Amino acid sequence: MRIFITEDYKDMSRKAAEMVAWEIKNKPDLVLGLATGSTPLGMYGELVEMYKKGIIDFSNVVSFNLDEYIGLPADHEQSYHYYMHKNFFDHINIKPENIHIPDGCAEDLEKECERYEEAIRESGGIDLQILGLGVNGHIGFNEPDTNIDTKTHVVQLAKETIEANKRFFHSAEEVPRKAITMGVGTIMKAKKIMLLASGQNKAKAIRETIKGYLTTNVPSTVLALHPDVTLVIDRKAASLIDEKEISCSL
Repeated sequence: MRIFITEDYKDMSRKAAEMVAWEIKNKPDLVLGLATGSTPLGMYGELVEMYKKGIIDFSNVVSFNLDEYIGLPADHEQSYHYYMHKNFFDHINIKPENIHIPDGCAEDLEKECERYEEAIRESGGIDLQILGLGVNGHIGFNEPDTNIDTKTHVVQLAKETIEANKRFFHSAEEVPRKAITMGVGTIMKAKKIMLLASGQNKAKAIRETIKGYLTTNVPSTVLALHPDVTLVIDRKAASLIDEKEISCSL
């Protein structure tokens, strides 16, 4: 596990975008796993600017998003379909047919989960998976539990996640209680993983991800088992770890 500590959120976003751009330049048909939420917004902005400057080309990139709320139509302003198009896809030259996001309004959610898994397999698997990190250590929407599903599945959102996400809605009551998410096993099949974290509220989860025991109570601890994981975190998120024990500081 490689760890890059940046000075602040802006530097974290820039570093993450540079790493994604490098992967695309080396493999123009990269299969890219994408995350949502506030953390990757800066990275998406940096990537859009790189595209506008002609630095990177997304025309052959294939994308798979980690998750989607159940019950929110694609045009709902808080759906992840809407988020991805507003903040990223509408500003680059990725082909519509290469964009994959779970359908949270599918009539048969179990079949939708199976369909999504098959689409990932048919693409040859994810080359680089971008992850955010929940305050409770969730990755995707894989919440702390005694058991964690390995494949794409329907999940009940934890109280901590609903509380953290209510800032995007008018109230906590409006936050969907369920979502479709890639499972931990699906995430771990990615050839490379890059996890982003920013802010003091992520410091405990980062410490447990790096130093803690492997436990389903902190899903991110499973990343210690992956052969190619990079953490890009700012100093506030890194405040509870010993910088002398990690590989890179920017």
